[in-house]
Amino acid sequence: MSSTEVSYESPASADEQQPVEHLDVLIVGAGLSGIGAGHFIQNDCAWASYAIFESRDSIGGTWDLFRYPGIRSDSDMFTLGYSFRPWTGEKSIADGHSILQYIKDTASEEGIDQHIRFRHRIVSADWSSDEARWHVTAQRTTSRGDVEQIALTCGFMFSCSGYYRYDHGYTPEFEGLDRFAGTVIHPQQWPDGLDVAGKNIVVIGSGATAITLVPSLARAAGHVTMLQRSPTYIATLPSKNPLANFARRVLPSKWSGPGIRWFNALMTQGSYQVSRRRPEFVKKILRAGVRRQLPDGYDIDTHFTPRYNPWDQRVCVVPDGDLFKAIRAGSASVVTDHISTFTETGIRLTSGTELPADIIVTATGLELLFLGGVELTVDGEKVDPSERLTYKGMMLEGVPNLAFAIGYTNASWTLKCDLTCEYVTRLLNHQRETGQRQCVACNNGTATSDGPFLGLSAGYIMRAADRVPQQGSKHPWRVYQSYLQDYRALKRSQVTDDTMVFSNRATPSSNTTSIRSSATSSGGAAA
Repeated sequence: MSSTEVSYESPASADEQQPVEHLDVLIVGAGLSGIGAGHFIQNDCAWASYAIFESRDSIGGTWDLFRYPGIRSDSDMFTLGYSFRPWTGEKSIADGHSILQYIKDTASEEGIDQHIRFRHRIVSADWSSDEARWHVTAQRTTSRGDVEQIALTCGFMFSCSGYYRYDHGYTPEFEGLDRFAGTVIHPQQWPDGLDVAGKNIVVIGSGATAITLVPSLARAAGHVTMLQRSPTYIATLPSKNPLANFARRVLPSKWSGPGIRWFNALMTQGSYQVSRRRPEFVKKILRAGVRRQLPDGYDIDTHFTPRYNPWDQRVCVVPDGDLFKAIRAGSASVVTDHISTFTETGIRLTSGTELPADIIVTATGLELLFLGGVELTVDGEKVDPSERLTYKGMMLEGVPNLAFAIGYTNASWTLKCDLTCEYVTRLLNHQRETGQRQCVACNNGTATSDGPFLGLSAGYIMRAADRVPQQGSKHPWRVYQSYLQDYRALKRSQVTDDTMVFSNRATPSSNTTSIRSSATSSGGAAA
């Protein structure tokens, strides 16, 4: 199929027939992975019609949604950037604006942005084995704010919506919150033009968002306090990678890009493996790194020594030690305690101490929303993702023609997403070449559930354990969080194996007649 089908179901009379658009591939989400998926589809499956449905009104996903001060990558850009368009920026740990511009430039240069339909949110998708296609219901929001329901079909659905819920983050129920006379903000809804100059700010949290916010706010605020219940492992990395920048100066770009990417990917993988196999050794290294950057006598045991092992939860990165610089300068401090209640002027802790605050930032985490909340049914039977295993970390057990791009929790998101995108194109090309319209991962009963597929003990994952898929006890159902293993499983392996079942061969007869139209004629950009 070289263009979009507009199909007419053939029952009764021509007067009753309504046009229904058909796409070969429907990509959900125009963020980092969605734009990457668009590249792979249009380059490796030039025969396929596709569109990217984006519920918001702009490109970038997470990097457009989050606007809080200091937002940046928490992994290096040489691996967070696309394999097909190496990162050329000066900084390895880049700011959010630069990352967003990189995504937009990629979409524009390749014409991927012409396939995006903004303000289109997928609500439900029902797979029909008889027709070998998804019947999709979407909501389109007009510029006037009206919501229209549209129907279409697709041969393959590729979810690139990540796993964060975009409409709100997670905020615990705090005692006395309504008494606080100042401003309370969740980083996911950071207001434009917030004046922090000279203010006392308390940031509740100890994860990547809090660790990013504190030094950024401390540049203008009167004082910033990071209030945490328990510490997080923190590693300092240079914002500019001197080795990578040297390689780019002396090597041709066709070698330096892939070379730097592989080097950084292997270094990250190696440090993760050492952390899992020799946690006490890695604890000592991380602790020594923190001690070198803080004043003599600082209470590292209380504020920077977690109770868990490295990579039980994600290790946070601070570029150029900016958090520790703010602490040394006295513009920021860390308090490890529990909240008793909010007061009119701040927060009272269980120790009896009261933290004065003009602004309180609840960097208390995110909520997960698998597949962007799309309701799935297969031949009329509702699919509960939490009851399904994940095949190679990219497909659901027993669900045909559906893939999802989920990145690593211990390395750059894009490393895994690039592999997934390329594997999806090989699946699609195999189906086209063999005439099989359906591919589905089937568990023969030898693999059993081994917990949520994301594999961390972080709060946002544990809170959603009953709503996300499971990983299996063995390959190919197990999620290894390993670029090397996934490289073999997704790039070097055949798409035909004992688990992936291809079926539903196309026949000359069909109940559906089609006319053709361009891929963007049905609303390439919402009005």
